[in-house]
Amino acid sequence: MQNPDEDTEWNDVLRAKGILPAKEKEITEQDIVQMVEDTVSKKVNGRGLDEMGLDELDELEDDEDERVLLEYRQKRIQEMKAAAQAAKYGEVREISAEDYVEQVNRAGDGIWVVLHLYKQGIPLCTLINQYLTALAGKFPATKFLKSISTTCIPNYPDKNLPTLFVYHEGNMKGQLVGPMTFGGMNLKCDELEWMISQIGAVKTDLESDPRHKVRDVLMSQLGGRRQEDSDEDDW
Repeated sequence: MQNPDEDTEWNDVLRAKGILPAKEKEITEQDIVQMVEDTVSKKVNGRGLDEMGLDELDELEDDEDERVLLEYRQKRIQEMKAAAQAAKYGEVREISAEDYVEQVNRAGDGIWVVLHLYKQGIPLCTLINQYLTALAGKFPATKFLKSISTTCIPNYPDKNLPTLFVYHEGNMKGQLVGPMTFGGMNLKCDELEWMISQIGAVKTDLESDPRHKVRDVLMSQLGGRRQEDSDEDDW
């Protein structure tokens, strides 16, 4: 049976006689261009864009820009309100054992808590308290707390100091215990920031572990010394 959609002279005769339905027109690239032009020439206040003067078109563009700016402004206001509600800490608070449950275990939905157990007279504890003060100002949405170790946990061993406990919504997510964990008095503030960011307590803008740079420098120096020793041996 002959295909009625084929482009043959016989089918053209049958279409002309009304025996076959007219063949559907394929959409060409020119048709698409025309549809776009028709859309651009849509009516605004009963008039086509091509009927408007330059002043009217400028005014229409200004109205559109104002609408976009207004939407953006409203969005920024909402973002700033949300940020202000989240940024409600900004300092390191001292707590006692009586405060522990309320301030740590019942911190609230979405709240990260960093608790430092320390003792006066331990230099690394003092250093970390200084760093935490800086980090609390940088990350005000995170609750930073500190407490004398034996005040919170009776008989807590000094060898475990300093200790950082990290909680989220009342659940412990990580802990950093003892001076070796922090690298001793060589600890830098950005290194501490990186440590607690890896647990999730803060969203750092650091792109990599700053401690690796120190290791690379040390290894480079060590490699240089080994090369010098090797050259002396050869000599």
